[in-house]
Amino acid sequence: MNQSSIKKLSIVIPVYNEINSLEKVLRMVRAVTLPMEKEIIIVDDCSTDGTRELMKNMFASDLLTVFHPVNQGKGAALRTGFAKASGEIVLIQDADLEYDPTEYPKLLAPILEGKADVVYGSRFVGSKAHRVLYFWHMVGNRFLTLISNMLTNLNLTDMETCYKVFRLEVVQAITIEENRFGFEPEITAKVAKTRCRIYEVGISYSGRTYREGKKIGWRDGISALRCILKYNLFSS
Repeated sequence: MNQSSIKKLSIVIPVYNEINSLEKVLRMVRAVTLPMEKEIIIVDDCSTDGTRELMKNMFASDLLTVFHPVNQGKGAALRTGFAKASGEIVLIQDADLEYDPTEYPKLLAPILEGKADVVYGSRFVGSKAHRVLYFWHMVGNRFLTLISNMLTNLNLTDMETCYKVFRLEVVQAITIEENRFGFEPEITAKVAKTRCRIYEVGISYSGRTYREGKKIGWRDGISALRCILKYNLFSS
């Protein structure tokens, strides 16, 4: 795949109770200049804060909105979004302003240059700005990435990152089973088994506090460990 053959980028945005940030994220995504068309797919996972009503009034040629009838989790929302994607490349974007869409060009570069099939944006490499927050979250992320790497034989620095970019045929060939945050170790294990080319690039990170709406907790860390073991050791 070369740059001239890429006509469209599908940006999948899973949303749950993000009424305060969704419109800003959408403006930021649209403001990014890329050498291809952008298709924005927003999947609402049964929000209760008015996000659904806001989305129902969003109409644009570059936008597809999908609504889950019941809350299922981030993994389920991404599964829905991937199935709707029509671009040659698929990129995951959270709706909470922790990740900066202006970094799309560097995330896309390894694929556009024909070097990679999958790209992870790492919060732990490079010299980009990072908001200083929770020590134990960092320890948990690094521990889970270490265990994942031991079983996948990859040398990722940030398995739990939101920013993951895929060639369409790679991600649509994988069946996503996890409904919640277990998506991250599951997709990593399954991508590793395809033996496709994986790159990692450094990104900035502006994390949220729990007061600001952060949702992931220690139970998700336990679930992630379960998923690492399950999809690396007990899944074909």
